[in-house]
Amino acid sequence: MQLNKARILLTGATGGLGRALAEQLAAGGAALLLSGRDTERLARVTTTGASEVVRLPARLDDPAELAALVEAARKFRLNALINNAGIGAFGLFAEQDWAAIERLLRADLETPLRLTHALLPWLLAQPAAAVVNIGSTFGSLPFPGFAAYSTAKAGLRGFSQALRRELADTSVAVLHVAPRAIATPFNSAAVDQLNLELGNHSDAPSAVARRIVRAFQRGGGECHPGFPERLFAWLNGVAPGLIDRALAGRLPIIKRHAAAP
Repeated sequence: MQLNKARILLTGATGGLGRALAEQLAAGGAALLLSGRDTERLARVTTTGASEVVRLPARLDDPAELAALVEAARKFRLNALINNAGIGAFGLFAEQDWAAIERLLRADLETPLRLTHALLPWLLAQPAAAVVNIGSTFGSLPFPGFAAYSTAKAGLRGFSQALRRELADTSVAVLHVAPRAIATPFNSAAVDQLNLELGNHSDAPSAVARRIVRAFQRGGGECHPGFPERLFAWLNGVAPGLIDRALAGRLPIIKRHAAAP
């Protein structure tokens, strides 16, 4: 889709990746409906070059506010939805609070499905449209210390693939993006320390946003920024036992950081 013809609802626009996406989509001339929880931070998102900008603070876990966002998106005449909003959780599964796990599953899996379901009839009526789901490498490379998060992102990946195949004969393209770690406050201090000790790479939000924008312009499919994580995710699909053994050697390090206060 050409950016100057795109009318995009971007959720999670106040996060590190969300802000970078908004900036680059705006620079390409897109019209943007930006959503985020924090009104002041939403007002500070840079949108130079955008053909139109609407900012709507919304808590997507609130049914009334989610419904208001859906109505605003229809009035905005969107032709693209980018499900970017989400939360993280790092810790040993047995020690995590169940309410926190429910919040994560709702934010990272249920809400993108609900928003897509509500807006899909509108999108299907457009000459060209797109749904973009921002997942994670952990959706195809489930990682210890991230059991609930990996589950949600694996579900989002499965949803994206199934929906893309279901809509193959329509005007709606479905893109799933699975970045590796991104250098933003989304990561807790414990996650940053874990990545440092394991030698895991983190990408700048602007670099990931560029990859997403290029993939959006090409159309649907899969986008997996980051190597060798992309290779490891593929290997997990064909020979998961190899990944089991590789991570077993790192488990003491992971558990030490996951159990940190």
